[in-house]
Amino acid sequence: MTVSGEKEAGQGYDAGPFLPRSGGLPALRSAAAVCEGCPLFRNATQTVFGAGPSSARIVLVGEQPGDQEDRQGEPFVGPAGRLLRDALEEAGIDAKSAYFTNAVKHFKFETAVRGKRRIHKAPSLREMSACRPWLAAELRKIEPDLVMALGATAGKAVLGGSFRVSEQRGLLLPLPAWDELGRTDVSGATGIAEREAAAHGCVIGTIHPSAVLRSDDREAAYRGLVSDLRVAADVLAAA
Repeated sequence: MTVSGEKEAGQGYDAGPFLPRSGGLPALRSAAAVCEGCPLFRNATQTVFGAGPSSARIVLVGEQPGDQEDRQGEPFVGPAGRLLRDALEEAGIDAKSAYFTNAVKHFKFETAVRGKRRIHKAPSLREMSACRPWLAAELRKIEPDLVMALGATAGKAVLGGSFRVSEQRGLLLPLPAWDELGRTDVSGATGIAEREAAAHGCVIGTIHPSAVLRSDDREAAYRGLVSDLRVAADVLAAA
C-alpha cells in the first residue's frame, strides 16, 4: 500500500492515511505492516505492532521496538521486556491480560562503526507524531482503564511535551481523549485521587525497563519500577 502524492514515501510524516476504515486490532495490525508514514520503515525489518487482548484493562506503552523486537515482530520480547514482565508479576498484574505496545512502531537505529551491532536511537518528535495515529487507534479499540507510559518518549506521546518522568512518575493523571493524545499540559500536575482514577481511568508514568538495565544501581531502579506498577495495580483493583 502506498499513498499517492509528490513526496517520497515516508516524507509526509503521517501514518493516518494508512489506518483501515473498519475492523478491530487484527485489521490495525495488518494495515500497520505496510505503513510508510515516516522514513523509519525503510531500514527496519518490519513493523512491530502492539500485542495483547482487546479486553485489556491496562496498556503499557514504551518508546519504540528494540533490536530483538524488530527481528521477532513482537513488542517487549528482549531483555527489557523480560524484566518488565517480572516487575508486573511482582506488582500483582497479570502480564497475559495486559496489552503491550510502543509509541513508535519501527526500530530506529544506527550501525556501530565496527561490526554489525545496531545501536538504538531515540525517535524524533516528528517521527513520534507521525506514528501517533496508530497508538490512538489501539487505545480507541481497547478502551483501557489505565495507560502506563514507560519512559519520557511514551509519556510525551500520551500526555504531551510537558511530561517529565522525574516530575510526574507515579502520579495518577487523567486519561486524555484518544484524539487528543500528546496535547495535554501536565506541568505542575499533582495527580488525581485513586477513586477518580478508578472511575474514569488514568495515565501513570514511570521509567522504561531499559533504564533499569542501564542503571548503576539496578536494584533500586527495579524497586522504583515495581513501586509505580503497584500504584497501577491498586487503581485496577479499586475500579
